Amino acid sequence: QLQFVESGGGLVQPGGSLRLSCAASGFTLDYYAIGWFRQAPGKEREGVSCINNSGSYIIYADSVKGRFTISRDNANNTVYLQMNSLKPVDTSIYYCAARPFRQCGSTWSKGGSYEYWGQGTQVTVSS
Repeated sequence: QLQFVESGGGLVQPGGSLRLSCAASGFTLDYYAIGWFRQAPGKEREGVSCINNSGSYIIYADSVKGRFTISRDNANNTVYLQMNSLKPVDTSIYYCAARPFRQCGSTWSKGGSYEYWGQGTQVTVSS
């Protein structure tokens, strides 16, 4: 069974950090670009970041650039999102997803181009 399991979410104060993990089972991530998305209540889903299959290409949304870092460990079939300098506006459910291409491409921030999705992990930034 193909599955993504996300973890690492929680409650953090503004300025704090969290590290999200996305572990795949039932398939290998070697051939997939991986994206992180988030969706807050009442808002549209937003593409946060994408990393290509080898990790040689990374792209971020302007809203998180300089604060978030995406990385992957293909040997362990896991992708990470390190989130620093968190702000209340970062409060959302965060999802990882696998895109059935090696590269992120120009449509990386469009959820429709991704094939497998995790169940999401809640991130709340509040004092």
